[in-house]
Amino acid sequence: MSDISGSQHPRPSADGELPPPCDLVTVPSRQGLEAVDILRLSTGLGPVLHDSTGTSLGFLVPPGTADCWDLPGSSCTRTDGRGVMMDGPPPVRDTGWLMPPPAGTSVTDPVVLRAALGEAARTIELADGLRTSGPDDAQPA
Repeated sequence: MSDISGSQHPRPSADGELPPPCDLVTVPSRQGLEAVDILRLSTGLGPVLHDSTGTSLGFLVPPGTADCWDLPGSSCTRTDGRGVMMDGPPPVRDTGWLMPPPAGTSVTDPVVLRAALGEAARTIELADGLRTSGPDDAQPA
C-alpha cells in the first residue's frame, strides 16, 4: 500500500477548490482492525483503506504527519499533495475502502491513531499470550 502517487486525479469541487492533501499511515491488518474497533467506539475514525491482499490497512491522516511519525511496526507516507477525493475511488492502487469517507468526514487525528494502535498492540499481545498458554501451563496456587 505504498503507491500514493495519485492513481486518481482530484477534480475541483463545485466551488473550485481542490481537496486537502493527506498522508497515509500503514499498519498490519490485524493491528489495524483492532485499532478501527477502538476508534469506532470513540470519536475520531476517518477513512481507512485495505489492500487487495489483506495484509495491511491504511489510515488517512493530516498532511505533515509523515514528517514526525515513528511508531514501530507502521509507516507513514506523504501523498503527492493533490488531496484525496472523499467521494471518489480510493487514492491508492489495489486498495478499497474499509471505512469509506462519508461527506464531511475528516482524516484520523494522528495522536488518537497512535494511542489506538498502541492499545491494539497490547490487546493482540495479551490475546496471543492467552492463546499460547494452555491448561498444562497453569501455575499451582
